[in-house]
Amino acid sequence: MSKIYVIHENSEWTTHLTKRLEELQLPYEEWHLDNGIVDLTEAPPEGVFYSRMSASSHTRGHRYAPELTEGVLAWLEEHDRTVFNGTRALRLELSKINQYTALRKQGITVPKTIAAIGRENILAAAEKIGTGSFITKHNRAGKGLGVQLFHSIEGLKQYLDGAAFEEPVDGITLIQEYIKAPEPFITRCEFVGGKFVYAVQVDTSEGFELCPADACQIGDLFCPVGEEVEEKPKFRIVEGVEGPIIEKYEQFLKANQITVAGIEFIRNEKGEIFTYDVNTNTNYNSDAEKAAGKYGMLELAKFLGAQLKTTEAVR
Repeated sequence: MSKIYVIHENSEWTTHLTKRLEELQLPYEEWHLDNGIVDLTEAPPEGVFYSRMSASSHTRGHRYAPELTEGVLAWLEEHDRTVFNGTRALRLELSKINQYTALRKQGITVPKTIAAIGRENILAAAEKIGTGSFITKHNRAGKGLGVQLFHSIEGLKQYLDGAAFEEPVDGITLIQEYIKAPEPFITRCEFVGGKFVYAVQVDTSEGFELCPADACQIGDLFCPVGEEVEEKPKFRIVEGVEGPIIEKYEQFLKANQITVAGIEFIRNEKGEIFTYDVNTNTNYNSDAEKAAGKYGMLELAKFLGAQLKTTEAVR
């Protein structure tokens, strides 16, 4: 019997999906690719395959899970299996350089960014970027890895020479212009089946938590820090995020063979939108979803179920 295969390396982020699959009584199997083999002499099983491989896998001791996943996805695609978030999506998940070039190709504005390897080149990139304030981040990231805000080259020098500096897993550090927002929040747009589901506003007044599903906190120097505010939800699903930017995002996803993703943007003081992150291993915040009555994993499970039914019908 064909089934839904969920490819991942983090059960904590996947259980929310498998619970929904079970609620809908859909057959599924997890492929946890922190280790394994790819037998190129055999054909893959029949079914629908969905990859949730994460760029931050190495922080959980799964250093080579993405490389193994790429091999598995190539094997599946060779045999014309139905694959969602396949090799092209994984390529973008593992490299912000690839994300930004792909976004720019679709006419989507990204912050000015320079990539560098080595201390001296990182400093040279910071000098070249020509902005008073700038941030660093890892090229292969997730969970806000390596994100720091600097207001001077001297501050960057101290960071690079200090114990706090995090060496990127691929060696590439990004220097990026700092986008100052008039209000302390960013917006994350969620897509399933390549179509917009909802937008969630993330409060950054106490620092920037990139991952809606778990406590991946980073330093409080990344996003603009506003005045003290009354306690409110950190994640809140909002209406009114639509129009040209959503259309561009959907076109971007289609062009890059990405089915499921969360895309994050920030507005500057002029109201201009800068897109800075694409998460093909997207997670959802349960409190925000409950308050709004919208559920990303449920929509994803329904989508995978419908695709499984379609696949079985043409066999």
